[in-house]
Amino acid sequence: MERRTHYPNYNVLNEQEHWDDHTREIVQKRLEVPGNFQKLTGEQAEMIRAMAALFVDDSRRELLDAVVKHFDSKLGSDIGEAQRKAGVPPFAQLVKQGLAALDKLAQAEHGCAFAKLRPEQQTALLVGLEHATLSLPETDGMQVPGQPFFQKMLSESVSAYYSHPTVWSEIGYGGPAYPRGYVRSELGLTDPWEARKDA
Repeated sequence: MERRTHYPNYNVLNEQEHWDDHTREIVQKRLEVPGNFQKLTGEQAEMIRAMAALFVDDSRRELLDAVVKHFDSKLGSDIGEAQRKAGVPPFAQLVKQGLAALDKLAQAEHGCAFAKLRPEQQTALLVGLEHATLSLPETDGMQVPGQPFFQKMLSESVSAYYSHPTVWSEIGYGGPAYPRGYVRSELGLTDPWEARKDA
């Protein structure tokens, strides 16, 4: 997929010498290629890749792998959720059972695993969940609510995608401002280290 950017000569990683060590370490980890996943199966990883590709309209493997890595990391984290609506299962259960139910729905609707469907078929299923015109089937004795599953997968995918330094460079985001901060905060003014549109 051809990527278009207003900032073809900008690379946010050129600014990493201005970040503190902790921030630099966090950002550099986002560039690491994931090996084996700890909490996701290969099939689950493929489903997340397929969903994320539709959510962010990008098929670049390294960025989709970063999204999958984010899910795998979050599934293995002890950090709790800030809040969740009544009737919505905890993150790990929502994601894993939701993926199983979505695959079951894909099999019922199209006779094929979700990750193997054509993008337009995948989109139709996801739109059905988003608008509650489709429900996820019961899986392992559990009914996963379709809309909350869709919303969680969408928000986590977009968040992980836009946390990647490659995407930062493409959208002209200067990365962490700490510790140097922004000086020129007036409308239309940029600091020397920020991206500028190439003529």
